[in-house]
Amino acid sequence: MKFIVVTGGVMSGLGKGITAASIGRILVDMGYRVIPIKIDPYINIDAGTMNPFQHGEVYVLKDGTEVDLDLGHYERFIGIELTGDHNITTGKIYRNVIEKERKGEYLGQTVQIIPHVTDEIKRWIRDVARRNDADICLVEVGGTVGDIESMPFLEAIRQMHNEEREEDFLLVHVTLIPLDSGGEQKTKPTQHSVKELRSLGLHPDVIVGRCKEELLESTKRKISLFCDVPVEAVISAKDADDIYEVPLLFKKERLDRYIAEKLRLEKRESSQEWEKFVEKMWNAREEVSIAIVGKYMDVRDAYISIREALKIAGIYHGAVVKPIWVDSEELEDFEEIEIDADGILVPGGFGQRGVEGKIRAIQYARENDIPFLGICLGFQLSVIEYARNVLGYEDANSTEFGDTEHPVIDLLPEQREIDKLGGTMRLGDIEITVKRGTIAYSLYNSERIYERHRHRYEVNPDYIPEFEKSGLVFSGYSDNGRRMEILELPDRRFFFATQFHPEFKAKPFSPSPPFMGLVGAALEYRRETNG
Repeated sequence: MKFIVVTGGVMSGLGKGITAASIGRILVDMGYRVIPIKIDPYINIDAGTMNPFQHGEVYVLKDGTEVDLDLGHYERFIGIELTGDHNITTGKIYRNVIEKERKGEYLGQTVQIIPHVTDEIKRWIRDVARRNDADICLVEVGGTVGDIESMPFLEAIRQMHNEEREEDFLLVHVTLIPLDSGGEQKTKPTQHSVKELRSLGLHPDVIVGRCKEELLESTKRKISLFCDVPVEAVISAKDADDIYEVPLLFKKERLDRYIAEKLRLEKRESSQEWEKFVEKMWNAREEVSIAIVGKYMDVRDAYISIREALKIAGIYHGAVVKPIWVDSEELEDFEEIEIDADGILVPGGFGQRGVEGKIRAIQYARENDIPFLGICLGFQLSVIEYARNVLGYEDANSTEFGDTEHPVIDLLPEQREIDKLGGTMRLGDIEITVKRGTIAYSLYNSERIYERHRHRYEVNPDYIPEFEKSGLVFSGYSDNGRRMEILELPDRRFFFATQFHPEFKAKPFSPSPPFMGLVGAALEYRRETNG
């Protein structure tokens, strides 16, 4: 078993997740089985109760665990499906230690950070790696070296380093190389960050320098000299035009060769699969615009999986998808609205803020026959919009937003008695039956699909006969027909919505069917309207 640990210094938001995912990708291309683990030092058990404004997107794994968005990068880059075991938080570790203490498993010992908490961290990492039969376990430590929250995890990593053979452990440290007012690359922040790391008993084997432009050889030599790593282990990570280019930049820096040498890996020729995908991305010529009508516009990372799913679908259609960000709250201020885009997407979200603006965007798409995709809340609001403007129920609404005579969207029955928010929604992979002869079937080409969910409310079954009689088609359902999962309007160019989140399963080598449908229809619409 080999372990690669990725830490970060100087500041947060440097791209440790992309760095770790890219390392994973280049090792997968060499034919190794890579299992990633993300350590998040916050006390929350998971990311489920976090506000997107604070933390960006909450990503959902197949087993329903709500996690940090970096695990989405791992799944997309490495081409793997993960579970909650692949995300360690301070909350999970301390909960396990306290439960063991209550059961008497520590045999009367005084339970302490060292060794009990650090032992639990090491056990978790090694167990996940073994259960998944990993050749290489890739561990990203969230936060920045020096953060008090990260101390127990870094101490556990220090112990692991001493316990593993030298050729089985590699530490990658990601730092910032800023420019001064004269444009000179400055190494002092990196030097201080490595000094902080060393004070914890850790020494980096590789330093990845995040920088605006490629690192100069003189900069690399200076970092090598002051941080005691070989020049070839100082890796330039300049700002890339696209995140999918980063594994290729690392290969250009010969990071794959250096890792193989340090870990004494069998020398294998690298697959060209990723290069071909990136080449297809750069060769995309046609442009298509998709308006994303959301409520978290100040934090674009809140919609990162949607952005990547659109990009991937565009690549397979030979097109560049240009996202147009539309704040749904602003749409509520206008008497009439106009959305200048080739397609409209209304994503998920929680709470009443911005909801009426989203409904107006859905109405605009339906009445003007603009290709449309609704996701989760976007699905529910599509039902509300149809009930109001087609069925004539002007006060139709969801019980999430208050009392109404026509609750076309209602709380799931099993949610009524729940008094805890964390991890209690309908979450993860659920089997869905797709009706033949529908748009959904043409997209998935299967009667049985599995997609990831994250919701508490659903279509009220009392209204389903009336919807279907008026022309709305529920083309996908679950739980033996009790829960509606997909809706579509056959008389429109493309009007499609899903209760689930298809963006979470979009990967470079397997685009999401609903996103393929939206981008394809938007391209046709653009060609028609542009002559």
